[in-house]
Amino acid sequence: MKVALVGIGKIALDQHVPALAASPDWDLAATVSRHGTVAGVEAFTGIEDMLAARPDVQVVSLCLPPVPRFAAAAAALRAGRHVMLEKPPGASLSEVHELQAIARDMGVTLYATWHSRAAHAVAAARRWLADRRIDEGRITWREDVRKWHPGQDWIFEAGGMGVFDPGINALSILTHILPRPVHLKSAELDFPANRDAPIAARLSMTQGISADFDFRQQGPQTWDMEFATDAGRLALRMGGNLLEIDGQPAGGEDTIMGEYPALYAQMARLVADGASDVDLSPMVLVADAFTLGRRRTVEAFDF
Repeated sequence: MKVALVGIGKIALDQHVPALAASPDWDLAATVSRHGTVAGVEAFTGIEDMLAARPDVQVVSLCLPPVPRFAAAAAALRAGRHVMLEKPPGASLSEVHELQAIARDMGVTLYATWHSRAAHAVAAARRWLADRRIDEGRITWREDVRKWHPGQDWIFEAGGMGVFDPGINALSILTHILPRPVHLKSAELDFPANRDAPIAARLSMTQGISADFDFRQQGPQTWDMEFATDAGRLALRMGGNLLEIDGQPAGGEDTIMGEYPALYAQMARLVADGASDVDLSPMVLVADAFTLGRRRTVEAFDF
Protein backbone atom coordinates (compact mmCIF):
# COMPACT_ATOMS: atom_id res chain seq x y z
CA MET A 1 0.00 0.00 0.00
CA LYS A 2 1.05 3.55 -0.66
CA VAL A 3 1.42 5.69 2.45
CA ALA A 4 2.00 9.41 3.01
CA LEU A 5 4.03 10.53 6.00
CA VAL A 6 2.90 13.85 7.49
CA GLY A 7 5.32 15.83 9.69
CA ILE A 8 8.92 15.16 8.73
CA GLY A 9 10.78 15.78 11.98
CA LYS A 10 13.13 13.80 14.19
CA ILE A 11 10.76 10.93 15.01
CA ALA A 12 9.70 10.54 11.38
CA LEU A 13 13.27 10.40 10.09
CA ASP A 14 14.65 8.27 12.93
CA GLN A 15 11.84 5.72 13.17
CA HIS A 16 9.05 5.91 10.59
CA VAL A 17 11.12 6.22 7.43
CA PRO A 18 13.44 3.27 8.22
CA ALA A 19 10.47 1.13 9.30
CA LEU A 20 8.64 1.82 6.05
CA ALA A 21 11.75 1.21 3.96
CA ALA A 22 12.21 -2.22 5.56
CA SER A 23 8.55 -3.28 5.31
CA PRO A 24 7.13 -5.51 2.56
CA ASP A 25 3.70 -3.96 3.16
CA TRP A 26 4.36 -0.29 2.43
CA ASP A 27 5.56 2.13 -0.22
CA LEU A 28 6.37 5.63 1.09
CA ALA A 29 4.80 7.56 -1.77
CA ALA A 30 4.52 11.13 -0.41
CA THR A 31 5.46 13.40 2.45
CA VAL A 32 3.75 16.47 3.85
CA SER A 33 5.78 18.97 5.83
CA ARG A 34 6.56 22.68 5.93
CA HIS A 35 10.21 21.99 6.67
CA GLY A 36 11.39 18.41 6.07
CA THR A 37 11.54 16.05 3.11
CA VAL A 38 12.69 12.49 2.33
CA ALA A 39 15.02 12.00 -0.60
CA GLY A 40 13.32 10.52 -3.65
CA VAL A 41 9.78 10.93 -2.26
CA GLU A 42 7.27 13.44 -3.63
CA ALA A 43 6.92 16.29 -1.13
CA PHE A 44 3.96 18.53 -0.34
CA THR A 45 3.64 21.39 2.14
CA GLY A 46 -0.10 21.00 2.78
CA ILE A 47 -2.19 17.89 3.36
CA GLU A 48 -5.10 19.07 1.24
CA ASP A 49 -2.75 19.42 -1.73
CA MET A 50 -1.41 15.92 -1.20
CA LEU A 51 -4.89 14.41 -0.86
CA ALA A 52 -6.02 16.07 -4.08
CA ALA A 53 -2.88 15.22 -6.07
CA ARG A 54 -2.42 11.64 -4.86
CA PRO A 55 -5.71 9.70 -4.81
CA ASP A 56 -3.60 6.53 -5.04
CA VAL A 57 -2.25 7.08 -1.52
CA GLN A 58 -4.47 4.90 0.65
CA VAL A 59 -2.94 5.53 4.07
CA VAL A 60 -1.81 8.65 5.91
CA SER A 61 0.59 8.34 8.87
CA LEU A 62 0.64 11.43 11.06
CA CYS A 63 3.80 12.48 12.96
CA LEU A 64 2.71 16.05 13.67
CA PRO A 65 2.68 17.42 17.23
CA PRO A 66 -0.65 16.79 19.00
CA VAL A 67 -2.27 20.23 18.62
CA PRO A 68 -2.23 20.55 14.79
CA ARG A 69 -2.82 16.84 14.23
CA PHE A 70 -6.62 16.80 14.43
CA ALA A 71 -7.20 18.93 11.34
CA ALA A 72 -4.87 16.80 9.22
CA ALA A 73 -6.35 13.54 10.53
CA ALA A 74 -9.92 14.70 9.94
CA ALA A 75 -9.09 15.83 6.39
CA ALA A 76 -7.50 12.49 5.55
CA LEU A 77 -10.36 10.46 7.00
CA ARG A 78 -12.97 12.54 5.19
CA ALA A 79 -11.04 11.94 1.98
CA GLY A 80 -11.51 8.20 2.53
CA ARG A 81 -7.94 7.47 3.61
CA HIS A 82 -6.92 5.18 6.45
CA VAL A 83 -5.10 7.06 9.22
CA MET A 84 -2.33 6.09 11.62
CA LEU A 85 -1.67 8.39 14.57
CA GLU A 86 1.60 8.89 16.46
CA LYS A 87 1.23 8.93 20.22
CA PRO A 88 -0.53 10.64 21.86
CA PRO A 89 -3.42 10.28 19.39
CA GLY A 90 -4.53 13.88 19.91
CA ALA A 91 -4.36 16.96 22.05
CA SER A 92 -7.64 16.06 23.78
CA LEU A 93 -9.84 13.02 24.30
CA SER A 94 -12.86 14.68 22.69
CA GLU A 95 -11.08 15.28 19.39
CA VAL A 96 -10.00 11.63 19.21
CA HIS A 97 -13.60 10.56 19.85
CA GLU A 98 -14.57 12.75 16.91
CA LEU A 99 -11.93 11.13 14.72
CA GLN A 100 -13.34 7.72 15.67
CA ALA A 101 -16.80 8.84 14.58
CA ILE A 102 -15.50 10.14 11.24
CA ALA A 103 -13.61 6.89 10.61
CA ARG A 104 -16.75 4.86 11.32
CA ASP A 105 -18.84 7.04 9.03
CA MET A 106 -16.29 6.79 6.21
CA GLY A 107 -15.65 3.07 6.69
CA VAL A 108 -11.88 3.49 7.06
CA THR A 109 -9.26 2.41 9.57
CA LEU A 110 -8.08 4.59 12.45
CA TYR A 111 -5.08 3.33 14.42
CA ALA A 112 -3.90 5.12 17.56
CA THR A 113 -0.39 3.73 18.02
CA TRP A 114 1.51 3.25 21.27
CA HIS A 115 5.02 2.39 20.15
CA SER A 116 6.30 1.42 23.60
CA ARG A 117 3.81 -1.46 23.74
CA ALA A 118 5.84 -3.03 20.93
CA ALA A 119 9.06 -3.00 22.98
CA HIS A 120 10.80 -6.38 23.10
CA ALA A 121 9.86 -7.48 26.64
CA VAL A 122 6.34 -6.04 26.99
CA ALA A 123 4.45 -9.09 25.69
CA ALA A 124 6.37 -11.42 28.01
CA ALA A 125 5.72 -9.14 30.98
CA ARG A 126 2.02 -9.12 30.19
CA ARG A 127 1.92 -12.92 30.11
CA TRP A 128 3.84 -13.22 33.40
CA LEU A 129 1.54 -10.77 35.21
CA ALA A 130 -1.70 -12.22 33.78
CA ASP A 131 -2.56 -14.45 36.77
CA ARG A 132 -0.74 -12.55 39.51
CA ARG A 133 -1.83 -10.02 42.11
CA ILE A 134 -0.05 -6.66 42.03
CA ASP A 135 0.92 -5.53 45.53
CA GLU A 136 2.80 -2.40 44.49
CA GLY A 137 4.55 -0.87 41.52
CA ARG A 138 7.00 1.91 40.80
CA ILE A 139 7.59 3.67 37.46
CA THR A 140 10.67 5.85 36.98
CA TRP A 141 10.71 7.58 33.61
CA ARG A 142 13.37 10.29 33.49
CA GLU A 143 15.03 11.70 30.39
CA ASP A 144 16.69 14.81 29.00
CA VAL A 145 14.30 16.92 26.95
CA ARG A 146 17.25 18.75 25.38
CA LYS A 147 18.49 15.44 23.94
CA TRP A 148 15.20 14.05 22.66
CA HIS A 149 13.37 17.26 21.71
CA PRO A 150 16.10 19.82 21.02
CA GLY A 151 14.64 23.29 20.59
CA GLN A 152 11.08 21.95 20.26
CA ASP A 153 9.22 24.63 22.19
CA TRP A 154 5.85 23.16 21.18
CA ILE A 155 6.29 20.40 23.76
CA PHE A 156 5.99 22.98 26.57
CA GLU A 157 3.06 24.83 25.02
CA ALA A 158 -0.55 24.18 26.03
CA GLY A 159 -1.48 20.84 24.48
CA GLY A 160 2.16 19.84 24.04
CA MET A 161 1.99 17.61 27.14
CA GLY A 162 5.44 18.45 28.50
CA VAL A 163 6.88 15.53 30.46
CA PHE A 164 3.80 13.47 29.67
CA ASP A 165 5.04 13.17 26.09
CA PRO A 166 7.49 10.50 27.26
CA GLY A 167 5.50 9.68 30.40
CA ILE A 168 2.55 8.47 28.35
CA ASN A 169 4.86 5.81 26.91
CA ALA A 170 5.20 4.36 30.40
CA LEU A 171 1.45 4.59 30.93
CA SER A 172 0.82 2.85 27.61
CA ILE A 173 2.91 -0.11 28.81
CA LEU A 174 1.28 -0.05 32.25
CA THR A 175 -2.28 -0.14 30.92
CA HIS A 176 -1.32 -2.94 28.53
CA ILE A 177 0.39 -5.33 30.95
CA LEU A 178 -1.72 -5.06 34.10
CA PRO A 179 -4.28 -7.83 34.59
CA ARG A 180 -6.73 -5.31 36.10
CA PRO A 181 -7.38 -1.67 35.14
CA VAL A 182 -5.72 1.10 37.12
CA HIS A 183 -6.91 4.64 37.81
CA LEU A 184 -5.33 7.80 39.14
CA LYS A 185 -5.71 8.84 42.78
CA SER A 186 -3.60 12.01 42.90
CA ALA A 187 -0.81 13.85 41.10
CA GLU A 188 1.68 16.67 41.56
CA LEU A 189 2.82 18.55 38.46
CA ASP A 190 5.86 20.86 38.19
CA PHE A 191 5.39 23.71 35.70
CA PRO A 192 8.37 25.92 34.80
CA ALA A 193 7.55 29.57 35.50
CA ASN A 194 7.76 30.38 31.78
CA ARG A 195 5.97 27.32 30.36
CA ASP A 196 2.42 25.99 29.94
CA ALA A 197 3.15 22.26 30.30
CA PRO A 198 4.85 20.35 33.15
CA ILE A 199 8.52 19.45 33.19
CA ALA A 200 8.06 16.82 35.94
CA ALA A 201 5.18 14.89 37.49
CA ARG A 202 4.54 12.43 40.27
CA LEU A 203 1.47 10.19 40.11
CA SER A 204 -0.27 7.95 42.64
CA MET A 205 -2.53 5.24 41.24
CA THR A 206 -4.58 2.32 42.48
CA GLN A 207 -2.95 -1.09 43.08
CA GLY A 208 -0.18 0.72 44.95
CA ILE A 209 1.42 2.02 41.75
CA SER A 210 3.32 5.30 41.63
CA ALA A 211 5.13 7.10 38.82
CA ASP A 212 7.97 9.61 38.73
CA PHE A 213 8.36 11.47 35.43
CA ASP A 214 11.07 14.07 34.85
CA PHE A 215 12.34 15.86 31.74
CA ARG A 216 15.52 17.20 33.38
CA GLN A 217 17.63 14.07 33.76
CA GLN A 218 21.17 14.35 32.43
CA GLY A 219 23.60 11.51 31.85
CA PRO A 220 22.13 7.98 31.70
CA GLN A 221 18.42 7.98 30.96
CA THR A 222 15.96 5.95 33.05
CA TRP A 223 12.90 4.16 31.69
CA ASP A 224 12.07 1.53 34.32
CA MET A 225 9.04 -0.02 35.98
CA GLU A 226 9.05 -2.51 38.83
CA PHE A 227 6.24 -4.55 40.36
CA ALA A 228 5.97 -6.60 43.54
CA THR A 229 3.43 -9.42 43.15
CA ASP A 230 2.16 -12.36 45.15
CA ALA A 231 4.58 -14.57 43.18
CA GLY A 232 7.77 -12.52 42.96
CA ARG A 233 9.08 -9.31 41.45
CA LEU A 234 9.04 -8.20 37.83
CA ALA A 235 10.96 -5.32 36.30
CA LEU A 236 10.91 -3.82 32.83
CA ARG A 237 13.94 -1.75 31.94
CA MET A 238 15.09 0.34 28.97
CA GLY A 239 11.57 1.39 28.04
CA GLY A 240 10.13 -2.11 28.15
CA ASN A 241 12.90 -3.77 26.17
CA LEU A 242 14.54 -5.76 28.99
CA LEU A 243 12.71 -8.08 31.40
CA GLU A 244 13.86 -9.13 34.87
CA ILE A 245 12.17 -11.65 37.17
CA ASP A 246 13.29 -11.59 40.80
CA GLY A 247 16.33 -9.55 39.79
CA GLN A 248 17.51 -11.94 37.07
CA PRO A 249 17.50 -11.28 33.29
CA ALA A 250 14.52 -12.98 31.70
CA GLY A 251 14.46 -11.82 28.08
CA GLY A 252 14.29 -8.90 25.72
CA GLU A 253 16.83 -6.87 23.78
CA ASP A 254 18.59 -3.61 24.54
CA THR A 255 17.30 -1.85 21.41
CA ILE A 256 14.12 -0.05 20.33
CA MET A 257 14.45 -0.69 16.61
CA GLY A 258 11.65 -3.26 16.51
CA GLU A 259 8.89 -0.97 17.73
CA TYR A 260 7.92 0.93 14.60
CA PRO A 261 8.10 -2.02 12.19
CA ALA A 262 5.64 -3.77 14.52
CA LEU A 263 3.29 -0.77 14.38
CA TYR A 264 3.29 -0.67 10.60
CA ALA A 265 2.72 -4.43 10.43
CA GLN A 266 -0.30 -3.98 12.70
CA MET A 267 -1.59 -1.12 10.54
CA ALA A 268 -1.39 -3.38 7.48
CA ARG A 269 -3.42 -6.03 9.30
CA LEU A 270 -6.04 -3.51 10.44
CA VAL A 271 -6.53 -2.14 6.93
CA ALA A 272 -6.78 -5.67 5.50
CA ASP A 273 -9.38 -6.57 8.14
CA GLY A 274 -11.36 -3.32 7.85
CA ALA A 275 -10.80 -2.71 11.57
CA SER A 276 -9.68 0.12 13.84
CA ASP A 277 -7.67 0.18 17.06
CA VAL A 278 -8.06 3.22 19.32
CA ASP A 279 -7.19 2.48 22.96
CA LEU A 280 -7.35 5.72 24.94
CA SER A 281 -6.55 4.32 28.40
CA PRO A 282 -3.03 5.85 28.61
CA MET A 283 -4.40 9.23 27.55
CA VAL A 284 -7.19 9.01 30.14
CA LEU A 285 -4.58 8.73 32.91
CA VAL A 286 -2.80 11.83 31.57
CA ALA A 287 -6.06 13.78 31.36
CA ASP A 288 -6.86 12.73 34.92
CA ALA A 289 -3.43 13.93 36.05
CA PHE A 290 -4.15 17.38 34.65
CA THR A 291 -7.60 17.31 36.28
CA LEU A 292 -6.52 16.06 39.73
CA GLY A 293 -2.96 17.29 39.83
CA ARG A 294 -1.68 19.90 42.24
CA ARG A 295 0.36 22.48 40.35
CA ARG A 296 3.79 23.61 41.56
CA THR A 297 5.70 26.43 39.88
CA VAL A 298 9.41 25.68 39.49
CA GLU A 299 12.33 27.55 37.91
CA ALA A 300 12.05 28.72 34.32
CA PHE A 301 13.28 26.40 31.58
CA ASP A 302 14.88 27.27 28.24
CA PHE A 303 16.52 25.10 25.62
